Amino acid sequence: MSRPVVAIVGRPNVGKSTLFNTLAGDKISIVQDTPGVTRDRIYADVTWLNYNFTIVDTGGIEPESNDIILRSMREQAEIAVATADVIMFITDVRQGLVDADGKVADMLRRSGKPIVLVVNKVDSFEKFMPDVYEFYNLGLGDPMPISAASQLGLGDMLDEVAKYFPDSATEEEEDDRPRIAIIGKPNVGKSSLINKLLGEDRVIVSDIAGTTRDAIDTTITRNDTEYVFIDTAGLRRKNKIKEEIERYSIIRTVSAVERCNVAVLVIDAAEGITEQDTKIAGIAHERGKGMIIVVNKWDAIEKDDKTIYKFTQEIRQKLSYMPYAELLFVSAKTGQRLPKLFETIDAVIENHSLRIATGVLNEIMAEAVALNQPPSDKGKRLRLYYITQVSVKPPTFVIFVNDKELMHFSYTRYIENKIREAFGFSGTPLKFIIRERKE
Repeated sequence: MSRPVVAIVGRPNVGKSTLFNTLAGDKISIVQDTPGVTRDRIYADVTWLNYNFTIVDTGGIEPESNDIILRSMREQAEIAVATADVIMFITDVRQGLVDADGKVADMLRRSGKPIVLVVNKVDSFEKFMPDVYEFYNLGLGDPMPISAASQLGLGDMLDEVAKYFPDSATEEEEDDRPRIAIIGKPNVGKSSLINKLLGEDRVIVSDIAGTTRDAIDTTITRNDTEYVFIDTAGLRRKNKIKEEIERYSIIRTVSAVERCNVAVLVIDAAEGITEQDTKIAGIAHERGKGMIIVVNKWDAIEKDDKTIYKFTQEIRQKLSYMPYAELLFVSAKTGQRLPKLFETIDAVIENHSLRIATGVLNEIMAEAVALNQPPSDKGKRLRLYYITQVSVKPPTFVIFVNDKELMHFSYTRYIENKIREAFGFSGTPLKFIIRERKE
């Protein structure tokens, strides 16, 4: 099941980032007393009781500002609201109910999403409760009093948020069709790619970066197999500020990647691989999804006999953390090499859910250990007892050792490479869990 997405929304400076950091358990958002310091939406995965969900921190909403930064933050918040399953609307008990809160409440109400009204900075329930009641005037139900800084009232607030999560028995769970998320920066040809595969113009394509407003699901049937392609959005309108444009793609990517088996990262051949591409690829890698990198607009490149080699080298270097990713050079415009995309998707899906027998794994590990002695520290040598595969999507292995501290990352990578030599696993990450078993 994909994780529900919870957007933290409100005016600037009501404590959204403090709440985000408290829930994420990490100082991820910049917290300052200057309104509008959190410019980009930032996301984190949170576990509460038995719920796993993703929270999205947004820049503050200034309902009627012409300031270009505040306006783009408002647009980002709107995108976060559009992609969220639940909205946490944060207000500030010390500032009281202000006119802008009412305007934000109206905007949120129009989204039709469930809203949990949170009143922050309630450091003492006795002292501030009379002021909390004022927020009933927003007409959004019971206000939840909390203090993000003092971590008061968070449990009740999260219980309220979790009430709106879809049941774990979602339809998506039963839908076993392969799901492919088409991810990448705005304007690299994601929609054109899907239209070419479909053979019709289903997705709006234009030269304006980010014409795709929402993540759109498109079903394509090939050789009697149905594939669901999830096209991720760019942004609302072309913005003057380049960094703002780049930041828009992140949250849409998160929610699409949550739902997919395989992520297809589309790169513009004319631009080459950018820092933004590596950030977007990282989202799929962190979540253990199958990965295909598609270099689009290959027809527009002047080529010699070394072009593909140079391109491949650059991509492998910049995405060195995912050497397993499959790489294709295509043109959505001419259809060049597009049939190969389906073959690659099929292969990656198969690898993503491949199981290896425990006996075979232990033979591979024994051979690897014989070829390359495990490391030792202060006279104590690492011993590997046993390996077994515990799950798929992505393939996950548990290795039992005498001392976890001795199992250096590089030795885990060595064992991974030996397993890949035997079984390929191209296009899919492998996950390793190291457990101690005393002799």
